[in-house]
Order: sequence, then C-alpha cells, then structure tokens
Amino acid sequence: MKLTKPLLGAALCLACSIGALPLRAQEPARQHPAYMHALSDLRLMRGYLDRLSPSEHIDEESSRAIEEIDAAIREIKDAAIDDHRDLHEHPPIDAHITAHDRFDMARQAGNAAWHDLDHEEDNEFAGGLKHRAMQHIEKANHIVDGLIRKYERN
Repeated sequence: MKLTKPLLGAALCLACSIGALPLRAQEPARQHPAYMHALSDLRLMRGYLDRLSPSEHIDEESSRAIEEIDAAIREIKDAAIDDHRDLHEHPPIDAHITAHDRFDMARQAGNAAWHDLDHEEDNEFAGGLKHRAMQHIEKANHIVDGLIRKYERN
C-alpha cells in the first residue's frame, strides 16, 4: 500500500502536467502583445483598402494587397492566438477621404503592423510564422506604394 501512494502521486503529477498543455499553447498571446497590435493594424490597413460601400469598386492592386494582408493575419493567428475577430472588424473609415489619403493611411497601418512584429522571437515555430507574416506585410505595403504613386499622378 505504501508503494502505491508514491506511484499514485507521480501519476497524478504527470496527468496534471499533461492536462496543462493546452493552456500553454495559448501563452504566446500573453507573452507577445505585439501580435495583437499587429492584428489590429492589419485590420485597419485592410479597412482602408476594402470597399466602403457595396457599390464601390476595388481595383486589382487593392485586391492583391488585401490578399497579402489576409495571409499575414493567418500567419499571425497561427503564431500567436486567434482572437476570433472578423477580418472586416476595424475602426470606422471615413467614407469621404480621398483615395490617395486612404492608401496613405493603409500604408501607415502596414508600417505599424510590420514594426509590431519586428522583435526577437525565441519560439522557433512562431518565428517562422512571424517571418512569413512580415513578408506578406511587405508585399502588401509594396502594392500600396504603387497605388499611392498611381493616385499622385492623377
């Protein structure tokens, strides 16, 4: 009987540590609030590029930038934690600002998202996802730069 108590205690400790594993999978969000800031910045960037009314047309460049933003959001969610917010959930966008100003604000949000993620990552798995997210942000920023130049000429 005395031998089973230590074994039972060890088994209980093992079961508790295994049961705590799913909780540890959620820790990166607490350790890296920058991921949450980047998600907010990317949603804002997406809001500036997306249509503000059902009748508004989105050009091919904006659609490509939105695809890159969505890919970056997926990578960040995989690296950190899914906050379960809709991609279209962002602060309200002024429907009366010019297209050039919308693209300029989108670029500022893209810069902010990139800088939110630009920190040392000690988790190798999350680091790879973060790096891919930053590449998607860079591609989206590059597309938006082209849109800004296009509207500066007009």
